[in-house]
Amino acid sequence: MAGVAAVCEPLLPPTNDIISIQTLENLLLKSMDRPLLPLNALRAFEASARHASFTKAAIELCVTQAAVSHHVKALEARLGFALFKRLPRGLLLTSEGESLLPVMQQSFDRIAEALDRFESGSYREPLMVGAVGTFAVGWLLPRMAAFEAAYPWVDLRLSTHNNRVDLAAEGLDFAIRFGAGAWHGTEAEKLLDAPFTALCAPGIAEQLATPADVLRFPLLRSYRSDEWPRWFAAAGLMNDAPMRHAIVFDTSLAMLEAARQGAGVALAPAAMFHSMLAREDIRQPFATEIDNGSYWLTRLQSRSESAAMAAFREWMHRSTRLAVELHPNP
Repeated sequence: MAGVAAVCEPLLPPTNDIISIQTLENLLLKSMDRPLLPLNALRAFEASARHASFTKAAIELCVTQAAVSHHVKALEARLGFALFKRLPRGLLLTSEGESLLPVMQQSFDRIAEALDRFESGSYREPLMVGAVGTFAVGWLLPRMAAFEAAYPWVDLRLSTHNNRVDLAAEGLDFAIRFGAGAWHGTEAEKLLDAPFTALCAPGIAEQLATPADVLRFPLLRSYRSDEWPRWFAAAGLMNDAPMRHAIVFDTSLAMLEAARQGAGVALAPAAMFHSMLAREDIRQPFATEIDNGSYWLTRLQSRSESAAMAAFREWMHRSTRLAVELHPNP
């Protein structure tokens, strides 16, 4: 135990520091109109519950087992019920303890996340972005390092969705979506047009002399049943051309993986699959394209723009313009 105490900085303050720290806590909590929170006791409870042991919690917190036990007993006295059942070989949470534990863990995690934003002595502003999966993987992820290098003070947190997203409920600053740009209660700025075209494995592409040859293979598509008929019409085929049974996918990512493996011919936005095209994992056998929508940067109309949001929005527009200039025709 002596060796452990020598290498860790106590999370619970030594006796001679209690007055100054508690005074500071009192001032902070009073300014927020909150009752004084027993932070030491709550930390002792959380660690004890996680380890199911006062002794192991004491080692983590760099205090004595008696100190941890005292803090937990004080918390139980304040709450008016037991948090643990003391067993010969450890601790067992009571139903009240089980209810309190996740709240404490989430709270301490949030505190840790807030402190992490001050890494290297400077504050990192969080930015929550949800992107439709195809755009996230095909466009945004390859450029994430460039954004982080340009804006190290922004703590970008990216999640993906299937184009159905609730900005308010999910706590998002921005959502990147695919469509026509009309979503209730949001402001939408166009990022990229993304016309759909036929994409397939090289082995299939070699067998496609004309667009009509596509009909010899399974057609891979999204839930929109009109996509292939529109593409065939744009390619000059009759709308009543017989089509084989189509395989429907809920994401273009899964569809293109199926196409890469030779499952059929996919109809998808080539702009999101530059890397696969560059490696010749897939090919675009024909130049025919159809307008199926665009990618949009959206946010709630009621959401005021933060500095991090402004930085991301401006960077997205610059980057998408550059991408169009570099790859005007995928």
